[in-house]
Amino acid sequence: MSVENSFVAARAFALVLFLALSGSLGVSSPATALTAAATVRDANSIQLGDVTYRLDGVDAPELDQVCIDDHADPWTCGIDARDQLTKLIDGKSVRCDDVGPEKNFGKRHRAICTVEGNKVSLNEQLLKLGFAIAREPIKANVKPAAAEAKTASAGIWKGCFVAPQEFRTGKRDGTLLGAACRSDRDKEIRAVLFPDELAAPPSCAIKGKLAVRARVTGNIGIYHLRGCPSYAATTRPDRWFCSEDDAQASGFRKAYNCRRPK
Repeated sequence: MSVENSFVAARAFALVLFLALSGSLGVSSPATALTAAATVRDANSIQLGDVTYRLDGVDAPELDQVCIDDHADPWTCGIDARDQLTKLIDGKSVRCDDVGPEKNFGKRHRAICTVEGNKVSLNEQLLKLGFAIAREPIKANVKPAAAEAKTASAGIWKGCFVAPQEFRTGKRDGTLLGAACRSDRDKEIRAVLFPDELAAPPSCAIKGKLAVRARVTGNIGIYHLRGCPSYAATTRPDRWFCSEDDAQASGFRKAYNCRRPK
């Protein structure tokens, strides 16, 4: 064997050895699953460490979304949906398996998440309880649970609501869903689901306003922080957010006159 061929063979062997060792050390590629203590951001989103995942196939009411219950009363269904997810986790560690990016929710990825000691995913459990609807794309096996909840009028299905996606975009003429919807009360129902004065959820003080001009940057609206010159002037926000990350994940950009409060 020539000196040149020997050198090439040695480099090839070194590369194979490096890759093998790297794989055994777990540094060959980014992790596709993460297990940690969970922080529930909303009924769609779970934060593990500094990573926030969106539950694959699940579209739950937003924290500031209003539904109508089976007694025809306004209901903070988004907060109740979040609380249901918190109860399902019950302070235990959660494993989230990454199934791909979520193009409609900022930099977040979709994931199938399970609680330690439970084989049924949180995705499926939340849908079975009726506190979310199924939404494409879906890799988790959640469609049977979603159909079961709808048939049983469980959770939000017992009342009347619009799909979370239509609430997020302010689609006031969206399809009404749920067992308590009445065609003869369409106007009154929509006035409840899209109130002129949308109440802010606890600890959620960031104001969001849908705006056509935001589309220039690929967004659907603009958010305003306390201390921004535009904050007080935004008297009827279309959305309320608990963090800038939540606002950006919903397709809103920061107002250009905003500066982070000191």
